[in-house]
Amino acid sequence: MQKMPKKYYVFFTLPTLLAFVIAFFIPFLAGIYLSFTEFRTVTDASWVGFNNYILAFTDDQNFINALIFTIKFAIVSVVLINVFAFFLAYLLTRSIPGTNIFRTIFFMPNLIGGIILGYIWQLLINGILINFGVDITFDASYGFWGLVVLMNWQMVGYMMIIYIAGIQSISNELIEAAKIDGANAWQILKSIIVPMVMPAVTICTFLTVANSFKLFDQNLALTAGAPDRASAMLALDIFTTFYGRIGSEGVGQAKAVMFFMIVAAIVLIQLRLTRSREVES
Repeated sequence: MQKMPKKYYVFFTLPTLLAFVIAFFIPFLAGIYLSFTEFRTVTDASWVGFNNYILAFTDDQNFINALIFTIKFAIVSVVLINVFAFFLAYLLTRSIPGTNIFRTIFFMPNLIGGIILGYIWQLLINGILINFGVDITFDASYGFWGLVVLMNWQMVGYMMIIYIAGIQSISNELIEAAKIDGANAWQILKSIIVPMVMPAVTICTFLTVANSFKLFDQNLALTAGAPDRASAMLALDIFTTFYGRIGSEGVGQAKAVMFFMIVAAIVLIQLRLTRSREVES
């Protein structure tokens, strides 16, 4: 097959590159600059240095509380989602009748929007808690576990599909050879399937970590941070700060920049840890 001349590479990549620079890179740099300013619009920004970053930690405890709440939520959600998704993927790659139907059913919640999911689960959870005279906004722990259940219900099916693809890519000859050598089902799972599925683990862990930290729609619809912003995650806290009161836009932008750095650092560490455990096929 004839190779495309290199002179055409720029022609085909330039539109995408321009779109990336205009829609992402320039606003990203502008956002970093605005985090060091006090502003109402981008044209009236006045430089205040690190004052916004100081206020993010000293003006109130909401940012710290949201950070702690989000980290706890991310840890619990990432572990549960990946364990349940891998377990379902393992079951649905066995010789079970109707596996395609089950795969479709488990995947369907991922197709529902976050706002709708939040209101659906708010109705379901409040329908149970009303019998005890409270609702999901009564205590932050209710909102925490409500978000965990919602996130698992939405994401498990999606991660399951990725794990199924990883399990099905394992050579049958490798598993048959292990069975001939006398390996039982647990030994095959522990010594062959899990190591060979590590690339899928890397992908699923990356997606669940990123989505757990960036969760906004579901948090807004389910609890809106109640009671008293105790169940607010980082994204919702940034939104509330930015639009909550006049003059806090710079503080909200500073929180957004710190939010980006925190998520980027955690994701990079996660990718390094999981990739180091991958094995060659």
